[in-house]
Amino acid sequence: MRAQAMKLILKNLLCSVCLAVAPIAFSADVTDWPRHRGDSSLKGFSSQKLGKALKLDWVFDAGDFLKSSVVVSGGIAYVGGDTGIIHALDIKSGKEKWKYKTSLGIEAPPMVHEGKVYIGSTDGFLYALDAVNGKLIWKYETQGEIMGAANQANRPKTKDSVIVVGSYDNFVHCIDAKAGKILWRFETQNYINGVPTIYNDKYVVFGGCDSVLYVVNLEDGKLIRSVEVEAPIAASVAVGNGVGYVGNMDRAVMAFDLESGEVVWNYRSKNFPYFSSPAITDKHVLIGGRDKGLHCIKRVSGKLEWRFAARGRIDSSPVVAVDKVIFGSMDGKLYLISLEDGREIASYEIGEPISSTPALTGGRIIVGCEDGKVYAFSTISKK
Repeated sequence: MRAQAMKLILKNLLCSVCLAVAPIAFSADVTDWPRHRGDSSLKGFSSQKLGKALKLDWVFDAGDFLKSSVVVSGGIAYVGGDTGIIHALDIKSGKEKWKYKTSLGIEAPPMVHEGKVYIGSTDGFLYALDAVNGKLIWKYETQGEIMGAANQANRPKTKDSVIVVGSYDNFVHCIDAKAGKILWRFETQNYINGVPTIYNDKYVVFGGCDSVLYVVNLEDGKLIRSVEVEAPIAASVAVGNGVGYVGNMDRAVMAFDLESGEVVWNYRSKNFPYFSSPAITDKHVLIGGRDKGLHCIKRVSGKLEWRFAARGRIDSSPVVAVDKVIFGSMDGKLYLISLEDGREIASYEIGEPISSTPALTGGRIIVGCEDGKVYAFSTISKK
């Protein structure tokens, strides 16, 4: 145990040196947010700069209930609703451009790539729609509800574009992006809620309700390694510099070395689970907890940097925008806080729970709320 501990300490020191000379390469596109967590590694980071206030620009009524997160591409915001409808909204006016109806409700966030919108439904289908007009291109059937967003990657050998998605049929499915045909499936022992993460353009990383973290070959779906964790994983794994970060339902946030499968650190605060997916920067891991706190954890050591206290549990996954953090809470508020010290900069009280992830586009924040409405805010600075 002593030798293993020393090895992990040395890895942490090496990681900190690497971060100092080679920061994480985040998405360079500052106008779009086409994926649930920003990029295929699910870092939850944007290089957009936000102001210090929240001014409501428009509201769109999508129905009675909304858990699906918004994504943005090409001036259009996309979101699914409990009505089974995916809505395409003009980001400036909030006016609906088109809609498409699935058979059952939608809780999964959409994903936009190369002119197509991919979205899973609780009817068990993954839909590929034309991003401009909403027409169906293809649909692929799993044997269970799809609760998490799809992800996109190019397989390392064949170079073909693929869509990877988890399902309540206990499988992760890899599908040809153009034709909607299955390429491979990987079976687990229970439901998969989160988004499969793409690591190093070669591997798919995910956890599920069977309390196992998996690393699978992107090319053929073969298992590379699996790691037993302490409890079911309800969210997605964020990946940076060979380490995966995820919260579980047994009160822990964990960091895993994806090459060795070793636990780098294990963070515990209070006896509450984590349903939020983490955001990572070069120094920090940020995650919401059901203890009503947003936890900012030092990325190398796993020690607490600061904790922001809301008045309701935080299932919403935080987004980091340079020096600010944005997230919603079940207390009905959207929060804008300082990354440096967790100080509240601004908040807006919607009045109904927010469990979805905010989307950023051109200094604007767009978020869905459980009252069935989509809210768009500009972040003008107070004078």
